[in-house]
Amino acid sequence: MSIKKYFVHEGYKEMQIDEYLMKEFERAGYAGMEMYKTPLGTRITIYAERPGIIIGRGGMTIKKLAEILEKRFGVERPQIAIAQVQNPELNAKVMALRIARAMEKGINFRRAAFVALRQIMDAGARGAEIIISGKLRSERANYEKVKAGELLKAGEKKEILVDEAKAEVLLKPGKYGIKVRIMPPVKTPDEITIKERAELKEEGEEDGNTEDE
Repeated sequence: MSIKKYFVHEGYKEMQIDEYLMKEFERAGYAGMEMYKTPLGTRITIYAERPGIIIGRGGMTIKKLAEILEKRFGVERPQIAIAQVQNPELNAKVMALRIARAMEKGINFRRAAFVALRQIMDAGARGAEIIISGKLRSERANYEKVKAGELLKAGEKKEILVDEAKAEVLLKPGKYGIKVRIMPPVKTPDEITIKERAELKEEGEEDGNTEDE
């Protein structure tokens, strides 16, 4: 297998594992995973709101998961670690799944989106956007968008700073898609540069005043 094909294959495998974990541990507040190979095997860190659900009583659930990853997905000697998400309201995957669960319970899609948006902004996000698509008002497919604050839409900064995730929920009228974008409470590189320039200018002005005296 060529290097290019190898990385494509590994990327596809990670995507399949991520989708499996999202469905299997939705109730645990699954928030993503990291996977990389080591000399001893494959290290997998799973992030979740409620790690105990993934670990299971006596570690049985996590042991079963290791077997599934090895046999079904071909992961070599999986070593699984579970980490709790510190700020779940700032994690796009967690919030997308929350909206999906709310809709499954019969909560109106618009109410579910606004509640999630408020939780995200209350957690300190600079901005957020939620898009729900599906048969929302009629037989025709439609979508609803709610947003607050500021959100980078394109470019390298957006790829680095904006957390984005998707989820799906199957209800009686059909399948609904949920997309969540969150910009966390961080400064952009431009803002840091502007602040540094301002501080340098202030220091220069102070030095000049001292010389005049």
